[in-house]
Order: sequence, then C-alpha cells, then structure tokens
Amino acid sequence: MRVGYLGPPGTFSEEAVARCEAVRGAEAVPFPTFADAHEALLRGELDAALLPIENSIEGAVSAVLDLLVHRPGARIRAELLLQVRQHLLARPGTRLEQVRRVLSHPQPLGQCARFLRARLPAAALEPALSTAEAARKVAAGEPDAAALGPRRAAERYGLEVLAENVQDSDENVTRFVLLAREDAPPSGADRTSIAFTLDRDRPGGLYEVMGEFARRGINLSKIESRPTKQAMGHYVFYLDFEGHRADPAGASALEGVREQVHELHLLGSYPRTGAPV
Repeated sequence: MRVGYLGPPGTFSEEAVARCEAVRGAEAVPFPTFADAHEALLRGELDAALLPIENSIEGAVSAVLDLLVHRPGARIRAELLLQVRQHLLARPGTRLEQVRRVLSHPQPLGQCARFLRARLPAAALEPALSTAEAARKVAAGEPDAAALGPRRAAERYGLEVLAENVQDSDENVTRFVLLAREDAPPSGADRTSIAFTLDRDRPGGLYEVMGEFARRGINLSKIESRPTKQAMGHYVFYLDFEGHRADPAGASALEGVREQVHELHLLGSYPRTGAPV
C-alpha cells in the first residue's frame, strides 16, 4: 500500500501517516503540495492520500476542501485527529532577537499569530509549501530566518528549538482525512461528509436542506461554505453528519437533500475518530 502526504519528510502530515491505523505499514510517499498528492491518487499511483482538512485554530484547509469538489474521484475512508505542537526552529547558535524572518506553511503562521506578534513583531512572515520545506530552507542557510514546525523537522534538518509550544492554544488539533477510491463500510459509529450547491439564492434554501436531517434526528457536526469559483455569491456548502450513507436514516436524508439541491457530492462515509493522538 502506498499513501501520499504533504512532504518533504518532517511535516505534521508525515507524523499523521505514522499514527494512522488505517495505513499502518504502508509506504509513505511525500508530495510538494496537497494537489500533487491528490492527483497522484486519482491517477492510480497511490492507494490513499492523507490530507489535513481543518484545524481547531485556523479552521478549514480551503485548498483540500476545494480539491474534494473541483477534482472529484476520491472518497474519505477514515479520519484522524492529530495534536499539533508548533516550535520555532533555527540554526544552532541563533538567538531569538536575531530572527528577522519566519518561514512556514500558512496554517502554522496563523496558528502562532499571538506568539509572533508578542515576541517577533518586526519579523517578516514568509509562506512555504510545508513546515518541513521551511525547516529545510532555514537549515540551508537562509539569513536571519527561523521556521515554525514540528520537533521532527528540527531533528531531521539539524535545527535547534528556539521556543517550544508557540501555538495560540494548547488545544491545537488538526483533522486529517484519508482519501481513497472507496469509502468505508458501516461501523456503527460513523460520519458522512457531503457537499452541495443550491440552484438559486433563495430564502430558506439552506434551512430546507438542514431540515432533512433535523426531521430524522440526525446530528450535524459541521457546515461551512466555499466559493464555487464561477460567480460572485455562488457557494459550495460542506456538511458533515453523524451516521453512514447506507444507514436507513442517512440514506433517506440524502434522498431528501438531493431533491433540494442543484448538485450533490457524496464525499464519503467513514468511522468517527475518538480523542486526538
């Protein structure tokens, strides 16, 4: 089994692969972007791809949500909650007051905003493709620079930890989803993810969709929207509900939703995860 993740080695995504029971023993294959891993899965070069979909501080990972709808063909088979600890990493001997630039993926830069404002207010924030890529650049000699990322990136690239646990909240958790060609069979404790568009902007349109679940006593655990990328004011709505698409109540609700929406995307049914790892 081959599973793709956001590389290079040393990212939180690599750590998530190592902790995901569903891909235990698989060959972990790094990719430079989420889209590259997703495309490799669609081409059949991978059996699965483990991608982050939301963070408890920064919210949705929009790039991954967009892939699920605009590049369909994969389904969510499993989920993982990963406890995230961000550290400020620099070359050995660097002092905090010497740092003039902070490199990282945009998500960690947002997760550590409070620390950066308080301790490095004059530092320029520079986005990188991943936390490990930022660490690699710092280790390669980027002047006056530090990286935000996991401790494993410091170990891999020979960096020191200048400051530990600099995320804005100790309850910093990232939810990953395992994408594959098929979703999971019912387990008795499942979650289903869907996306949909409405045929027109009308009063009560979203309310009617949510009512299909309320009438059947189905709990919704998440709902948010993203632009369709076609016209201003047109949105794709993403919704998670408790239960499997094959459960009688879930199947009935989906039939009701299909009658209310313009387009329905079934993103997958999969076992609900427990506590963060």
